Amino acid sequence: MKELLVVDGANVVGSVPDGWWRDRRGAAERLRDLLVDHAGRTGADVVLVVEGAARGVESVPGVRVESAAGSGDDHIVALVERAEQPVVVVTADRELRRRVGASGATCVGPRTVRP
Repeated sequence: MKELLVVDGANVVGSVPDGWWRDRRGAAERLRDLLVDHAGRTGADVVLVVEGAARGVESVPGVRVESAAGSGDDHIVALVERAEQPVVVVTADRELRRRVGASGATCVGPRTVRP
């Protein structure tokens, strides 16, 4: 069964001080494009969860982008709870790690998908 990789977009984008705060949507699009390569290498189903100013980023082949209506963390927890496959969540957020871990997800840090 394919692994589902759920990426906490705001947390992963914010993990590198590269000026992302000046263009949050552009930063999310750059992350999405990096994730295409990751999906190709690993074969995982990849979901990038965006929120706030990054809402509306389009999906591309290999990466499904979901815009959280409210909290990105709550959206990620709901994805994990509904998943019918093994889930890995990419985030450095301790509280989110605790929440998704309670639902059986494995967590990894942002460097897993980002140089």
